[in-house]
Amino acid sequence: MTSPTPLLDKITNPADLRKLPSEDLRQLADELRHETISAVSETGGHLGAGLGVVELTVALHHVFNTPEDRIIWDVGHQAYPHKILTGRRDRIRTLRKGGGLSGFTKRAESVYDPFGAAHSSTSISAGLGMAVARDLMDNDNHVIAVIGDGAMSAGMAFEAMNNAGALKNRLIVILNDNDMSIAPPVGAMSAYLARLLSGTTYKSMRRLAKGVASMFSDGIEEKARQIEEYARGLATGGTLFEEMGFYYVGPVDGHNLDHLMPVLQNVRKTSDGPTLIHVVTKKGHGYAPAEAASDKYHGVSKFDVITGVQSKAEPKAASYTSVFAKALIAEATHDDKIVGITAAMPSGTGLDKFSEVFPARCFDVGIAEQHGVTFAAGMATEGFKPFAAIYSTFLQRAYDQVIHDVALQNLPVRFAIDRAGLVGADGPTHAGAFDPAYLGTVPNMMLMAAADEVELMHMVATQALYDEGPSAVRYPRGEAVGLALPVRGTPLEIGKGRVIREGGRICLLSYGTRLEQAVQAAERLDAEGWRTSVVDARFMKPLDGELIARMADEHEAFFTIEEGAIGGFGSHVAHFLTNAGHLDNGLKFRSMVLPDSYIDHDTPAKMYDEAGLNAEQIFARVCELMGKGAAQSTLPKRA
Repeated sequence: MTSPTPLLDKITNPADLRKLPSEDLRQLADELRHETISAVSETGGHLGAGLGVVELTVALHHVFNTPEDRIIWDVGHQAYPHKILTGRRDRIRTLRKGGGLSGFTKRAESVYDPFGAAHSSTSISAGLGMAVARDLMDNDNHVIAVIGDGAMSAGMAFEAMNNAGALKNRLIVILNDNDMSIAPPVGAMSAYLARLLSGTTYKSMRRLAKGVASMFSDGIEEKARQIEEYARGLATGGTLFEEMGFYYVGPVDGHNLDHLMPVLQNVRKTSDGPTLIHVVTKKGHGYAPAEAASDKYHGVSKFDVITGVQSKAEPKAASYTSVFAKALIAEATHDDKIVGITAAMPSGTGLDKFSEVFPARCFDVGIAEQHGVTFAAGMATEGFKPFAAIYSTFLQRAYDQVIHDVALQNLPVRFAIDRAGLVGADGPTHAGAFDPAYLGTVPNMMLMAAADEVELMHMVATQALYDEGPSAVRYPRGEAVGLALPVRGTPLEIGKGRVIREGGRICLLSYGTRLEQAVQAAERLDAEGWRTSVVDARFMKPLDGELIARMADEHEAFFTIEEGAIGGFGSHVAHFLTNAGHLDNGLKFRSMVLPDSYIDHDTPAKMYDEAGLNAEQIFARVCELMGKGAAQSTLPKRA
């Protein structure tokens, strides 16, 4: 049977690719696109961005001497074709599976991944660091940072560009413009201008003209500079980047190798400072179902290659994200001061549903979490009730703003923290492990964690009424428990937990959605004769000190269970118990948290097994503490 990818079959690494004549690259790109589609149809993952950079990936590895030349892919969503060309084709169908390839670039995975990424807007900073390190070592390799137009909305990208323009080290930034067009390409003329502007002749003439101008008065020199820059700006749209110290080339058609290759070759030979190449691409390019989809197949499950139809399993229950959206809409219907804020994740946070009902009260600030939090703070000063819906790991980027702009001023910004705990296929880069710890240290912050979807609705309703300061509720990715939902949540009493079941010897105090696993463990412990209480804490700040004290006094052993790292809920409970003297009289206390290590991508259930936070591990940990050794063999290895 004839292979559909005869050229790609000969490529084991980029060195093989560089042996191909340029006239074969179009066919190779087509085969690479075919292989990417085929692989992701089996694994699911981020497809649209990768399809948009197939030609760019081929061109970069053909022109530059990777891995000595560094290519840094911002975010990493677009790196699947790169992985196929860099010795990982034989594993590409393990993508995002347990023990398989990461869905992002990862240094430990390949020498062709010089920088790990999964969050946006880091590539220029990292690339500049590499370029400066190269020059300090008197090396001569190239550094290429590829960043999307969406990622350019983050302040960090502009901070890096400003620094690069000032330092003037040789650095190539490729702006992958796949959504908006800063200056739309105009076919052959655009390609001609890009080749001209990136070539030796133009740059030499430019330097000569600058030299001649410098011999005259400052006024003439400045006028000459302005005229030259203005002319280039009219032709290319590059004035902004020139002002930041970059030499701008483009726009270039990122799907036309005849346009793309000469520009990259010219820049490789002539760049002597920071250069920005503006490449225009289309997400999902070359695959009709992706091109036709509104999200361009940004993130997909397994799908049929011919039809593009995705094989999504029917959910057993609503997702926590959709429940948050329902709860927020219900509250906003009764309170016109409620607004929603997202940082470029309207569908990921459920605010796309909110915006359908309240379009004027929903704000997508772009990839700009820092700005988003302070924007929310500004709205709060004027009497509005902003709900900032941000993933746990993305909120990390705005920690100073949470403290300085929100908490220090005691402003009632409501944080809705999605992706709490372990998230599955996205792995450690998106795991919400740290928000209980990093928010728990902040004065004035009220913190809640939902144990199920009904509790989430109640907590959103609680936040809507809470004007005493900032508040946060955390909830995981994926399906909820499957409980019937009320039309609207009922506000909770601040700082009060709830007893799920009364025991007598062991107390399991849960914070978040491990409650279901705690109940299962308790049922098994009861069957073994260990009468077990289960408590849903609901609140981390303020703690329900009265309830915790009672449980500590009435039980022999006390366990806290949470989907977070050390320093979070369990640490706060331990602090309370210690200072109140409840550990002075023989109470056995253990805190069950995520291990002090990063857990690689897998199914959430397997990841929680590794973390030791499923019912089986909770049962085993109790038995270990209480002296029943039979269950010790089920304990996971601890970090």
